Amino acid sequence: MSRFLIDAAYGSAALVTSPVWLWRMHRSGKLKTDWRARFGRVDPPLPPPTRPRILLHAVSVGEVNAIRLLVGELAKAPGGPEVVVAATTDTGFARATTLFAPTHRVVRYPFDASGAVRRFLDSVRPTLVALVELEVWPNFTAACASRGIGLAVINGRLSERSFGRYVKVRPLVRPSFARLSAVSAQTPAYAERFAALGVDASCVTVGGTMKWDTAEIADAVPGADELARDFGLDRTKPLVVAASTAPGEETLIASALPQGTQLVIAPRKPEWFAATAAALPGAVRRTATKDTPSPGSPTGRYVLDTIGELRRAMALADVVVVGRSFGTLHGSDMMEPIALGKATVIGPRSGDFRDMMDALRDGKGIVETDAAGLAPTLARLLASPDERSSLAARGREVIRSNQGATRRNAELLLGCLARKGARHA
Repeated sequence: MSRFLIDAAYGSAALVTSPVWLWRMHRSGKLKTDWRARFGRVDPPLPPPTRPRILLHAVSVGEVNAIRLLVGELAKAPGGPEVVVAATTDTGFARATTLFAPTHRVVRYPFDASGAVRRFLDSVRPTLVALVELEVWPNFTAACASRGIGLAVINGRLSERSFGRYVKVRPLVRPSFARLSAVSAQTPAYAERFAALGVDASCVTVGGTMKWDTAEIADAVPGADELARDFGLDRTKPLVVAASTAPGEETLIASALPQGTQLVIAPRKPEWFAATAAALPGAVRRTATKDTPSPGSPTGRYVLDTIGELRRAMALADVVVVGRSFGTLHGSDMMEPIALGKATVIGPRSGDFRDMMDALRDGKGIVETDAAGLAPTLARLLASPDERSSLAARGREVIRSNQGATRRNAELLLGCLARKGARHA
């Protein structure tokens, strides 16, 4: 009966809010998404498994990137399982396809309607499902439990804001959390929150965050020189890259640059590309240089309006400014530019990466500033190569000292499979 009540609640909520989400999807172009797959139709269905099959579910680009090394760890294990990757968002699905196809099947994760979940599980037939960070949905977890499919959370993360919302409806969410047979949480605080919401405390461990592992320490990135050429960047002038920005940050950062400094700005979401370019008159857009390289921008402003090239841009930078940290949002991932040896600056809002920030603060591997302090901070760093180098070196050391979560999560999942095999032997 609860399944029907949940479906009814989902349907009512979708109907009431449809004017809002339909308009937003229309504006962002997301109405063109793969609706059949979102309702659980996997085309073509996967063949019957001939060995244990793990479904790794990552919501969007960040979670997909986090499992990049884990997929390889699982696949190369002796007698290793078949790995299938699921993603929810269009950008996440595209990123997963780029990273894992054709060696691993990539599928779209369905809506949590019971019919969609049933069709999806009928097609995928996993032995074990590993949910990346959270994504504990009631119909999906109930369907897995009824089919004897193991459920685990890896890289588990329950922020204070999310936990506060769940606590308000704890009687409703407790059954879903109680169905988890294993949780590898990023921090002790997250582990306590999973247990408080219904996971058996003996099943919760602290494994750290896999994002430290995916921070690939490198001094050069293939394709960076080609990006500089296509944009028409002047390699003799300093360059600041603003990574994963939110609306309004482009003007803040541009106005904070010292005279003669170039700016490449990469908005976090595709639907923000056009507005960002419009806010920077004279800016060169990356999409305009795909076929014909640009002679450069008269204003020294460039907009990276593509997906998958931010790493190349950051490899060219003298300083990287982390976006979504100067407004009302809660920060973006700061590890990749630090791993590339770049002096990295972030604003006061970084709540979504609190534990990483704590480690980087302790190791003096990042610079924090507010909007008023951004201009003098950038001027100081751009004028001092030695300070930039020391800052980046300290940040890299923090990354190295926190790596290892991928191996621990792989061991957890392989252990879950082994226990399932022993029970069915």
